[in-house]
Amino acid sequence: MTSDKEIEAVGKTLVDPKQSLKARFRALFTLRNLGGKAAIDWISQAFSDDSALLKHELAFCLGQMQDEYAIPALIKVLEDTNQEPMVRHEAGEALGAIGNPKVVDVLKRYSEDLVIEVAETCQLALSRIEWLSSASEQCGDENPYLSVDPAPPAQEKDVLKLRARLLGEDLPLFERYRAMFALRNLGTEEAVLSLADGLQCGSALFRHEIGYVLGQMQHEASVPQLSAALARQEENAMVRHECAEALGSIGKESCLQALRTFLGDEERVVQESCEVALDMHEYENSDQFQYADGILKLQGAQS
Repeated sequence: MTSDKEIEAVGKTLVDPKQSLKARFRALFTLRNLGGKAAIDWISQAFSDDSALLKHELAFCLGQMQDEYAIPALIKVLEDTNQEPMVRHEAGEALGAIGNPKVVDVLKRYSEDLVIEVAETCQLALSRIEWLSSASEQCGDENPYLSVDPAPPAQEKDVLKLRARLLGEDLPLFERYRAMFALRNLGTEEAVLSLADGLQCGSALFRHEIGYVLGQMQHEASVPQLSAALARQEENAMVRHECAEALGSIGKESCLQALRTFLGDEERVVQESCEVALDMHEYENSDQFQYADGILKLQGAQS
């Protein structure tokens, strides 16, 4: 069992701006895996950092942990208009992931936010909470990725029908997200290529989620489309960041050149995403036991 001192040591790595970003990311994912109030307190403390990428991942992890203890910290981030849009968006998504109906009023308020990515995220979160509470449809498919997603997968299995729904920009975003996660769960190359076509759609939030899903699937067929999206300087930085992390997650040799090219990008979040993605690539191609290695490193230092 992990001791309070070990959690504190990992937490101090997370909140220390003098540590490398990759070390802080590994500390964050260690705390996410450990869970509990102390881990959440350390993660929440890091929202004062100046790295939008790190803060985005903090919110993501709090959502994946699904612990209601994190709700006040996430609401505070969502309400803070000084936080970057990608950070506020992720806080809204995390509230939807936790799924407690008591956040509905807050989400309704910010579903009309002036920042479109924040507004769309809160609309999706409201739809997810409504879906959870209706219980009219049970999702029979197990998520092979064990992630808490902003929408349940559609029950449709036909790739062409799902692709049409995914790319149907006149449809509600929640329905398109359901098609997205259904295609992800199918896992075929045809599904991957259908998803990759979503990188051309109008909503930056939607394109960002496509990048995330392609990273989960780790299929090399999506590398050209992810690399092209990363290379588009006019693309929303939130989308480029997710495509960079996806390339790192795929972890093939063909991903390296694109990541190294944009290590010096003008957008800090893109730079940092490439740095973290290369660290993920190193992990995927190593014999390291786990990415979230904060406790292992502590134990190694003590032995």
